[in-house]
Amino acid sequence: MTTVAVLADIHGVLPALEAVLAEKDVASADVIVLAGDIASGPQPVETLDLLVSLGERAVWVRGNADRELVEMRRGTYTAEPPDAVSPWAAEQLRPDQVELLAPLPTTVTIGEMLFCHATPRDDEEMVLVDSPISRWAQVFDGLPGEVRTVVCGHTHMPYARLVDRRMVVNAGSVGMPYGAPGPSWALLSENGFQLRRAPLDARRAADRIVNESTYPGREEWVAEYLLQTYSDTEVLEVFRPRAES
Repeated sequence: MTTVAVLADIHGVLPALEAVLAEKDVASADVIVLAGDIASGPQPVETLDLLVSLGERAVWVRGNADRELVEMRRGTYTAEPPDAVSPWAAEQLRPDQVELLAPLPTTVTIGEMLFCHATPRDDEEMVLVDSPISRWAQVFDGLPGEVRTVVCGHTHMPYARLVDRRMVVNAGSVGMPYGAPGPSWALLSENGFQLRRAPLDARRAADRIVNESTYPGREEWVAEYLLQTYSDTEVLEVFRPRAES
């Protein structure tokens, strides 16, 4: 079986990405799946350049934030921006980076594993670890029977659960983890799967972003997403209405 490291929701946080890529099992993985929401954050250009340097080992999956960056950069985005950093990040992208993100697939299948950002059918659909089986049945309707494992991100909280004999693995978030501090990622191999966290000095990472990024709101951003961590209870309460709609 191919060994796969899954990195989701990097959100343009270069120090967190570097910390995960430095992990021994990521460095030795056959494939590194980038499960969406890659660049929307304080260091979008540098993050994309580092990931491109991985070459063919990197398998790219588009998330909703990647789609939004492209639309913002091309002037076709008509909704209210989801946050303050996204419009800024979109303006930083070089033309080649826009062309890199625009055609990315929303799902990739490797063997019996399907990789997506949110769900196989929608790049921003919300499903939670405690969503009922009936909700998961809606989400997986039409999914080929040979897909036995679905690997995703989007909610920024790692988990694994069975859904009618199909495994769901959420890799969490590299750049904006919720529930517990530290960049989270997943490893899939012949031995099954593991949910991992990479060590990261949050204070040093925050200082780097403040010193290296030109995002005007970078100090507030690092205070909210690097120097403290929203609890799983807080986030589930916010996400649950969206998951039930």
